[in-house]
Amino acid sequence: MPDTAAEAPRRRTADSRVLALAAYITATVAILVRMFLLPGESWDFENFLQPWYWHIVSHGGFHALADPSFSDYNVPYLYLMAALTYLPLSSLVAIKWISVLFDLALAYYTFRTVSLFRPTRRWAALGAGAVVLFLPTVVTNSAWWGQCDATYAAFLVGGISYVLRHRPWWACTFFGLALAFKFQAVFLFPFLLVLVAAGRVPWRSLLAVPAVYLALDVPALLIGADPGQLLSVYARQTDTYHFLTINAPSVYQFVSVPGDTDPVRSVGVLVAGVLVTLLMGLAVRSLRRGRGGVPGSGLRMPELTDTQVVLLATCSAIVVPFLLPSMHERYFYAADVLTVMAAFRRPRQLWYVPVLVQLASFGSYLKTIAPELSPYLSMPAHGALMLLASVIVLRTTVQELRRAPEAPAVPSQPVAGDTTAETART
Repeated sequence: MPDTAAEAPRRRTADSRVLALAAYITATVAILVRMFLLPGESWDFENFLQPWYWHIVSHGGFHALADPSFSDYNVPYLYLMAALTYLPLSSLVAIKWISVLFDLALAYYTFRTVSLFRPTRRWAALGAGAVVLFLPTVVTNSAWWGQCDATYAAFLVGGISYVLRHRPWWACTFFGLALAFKFQAVFLFPFLLVLVAAGRVPWRSLLAVPAVYLALDVPALLIGADPGQLLSVYARQTDTYHFLTINAPSVYQFVSVPGDTDPVRSVGVLVAGVLVTLLMGLAVRSLRRGRGGVPGSGLRMPELTDTQVVLLATCSAIVVPFLLPSMHERYFYAADVLTVMAAFRRPRQLWYVPVLVQLASFGSYLKTIAPELSPYLSMPAHGALMLLASVIVLRTTVQELRRAPEAPAVPSQPVAGDTTAETART
């Protein structure tokens, strides 16, 4: 028997409370799981993160950032580290809790994004957030390794959420925050440029990216940091490693070069740039081909659907680090997360892609976090798994870009989570 008019609001309230309770239980279990890994001290923690922390302590907390050359990270992350030096926490606990809290933020923005796909099926969105929160790479990255890849990934997913909500300035603000925390945020910038070319994001809103990046440098500048040093931090990072791959499941697992690798790296960057540019052009062309856009809208092509947005972001997160040289195993972190979101959007076609990506990505992690397993790991095999995942996502994205919309894709008043432009999904 259907609910009466009086019973329906009460039922929705009860469902919301149960959902909130399930979310709190999920977060609590995720934190407890991470507690078991917190005592572990990785090589990166002992040789980089802990020395940075104690340098900040010994140089007056925030005042230490007047010369941030002791670290090769940008200052937003160092602000968080400096803030925690004023609390009665050990360096290990303080550093890892930064990342654990951003794990929760990452799961939250995953929930928000997936909830836009099916506003009436919020349990699916909670499931997506829970899957991300318990991914082996996500758990290990923060709780054992002490790395902070969840910081930029949370802002990237938040940016995608705002793209889907038709709020481009907020989207670009979040992309700027992601870039300010880690340079690996650039892996999604080809996706951002496609959004601009397709008219989903106005080009003026791109100004928010450098504006946010520069604004976050201001506190360090006020205490005496050198502007040139702040602006060149990522340039110094890119010149640190000269290997073709640092345990990354990329195309360079199939390339062996004796001697000096710098010429190959330079050519690799150029080739990657050309291929990514071609893929961007093909994406825009697929939208234009045979589709006149919305009459009277002034647009030259239909607006990207929510599915296309998520798939394009996922392609960018996989393809760019797969093609670039000198990638670390952790540089597929955004791909780990976005393939989960894509699978929830296209379960029939992509349900197994996050599994392939995790096998490749976490298998690469094991080379570093469990070196005793190295004899049993095949990095070319991990590269092949990542290649397979990228081909599947690219194929699905091309099919989606060529799919004619059922209805005009531009509503008169954009509504968060509106998916009327897309065919019915199951």
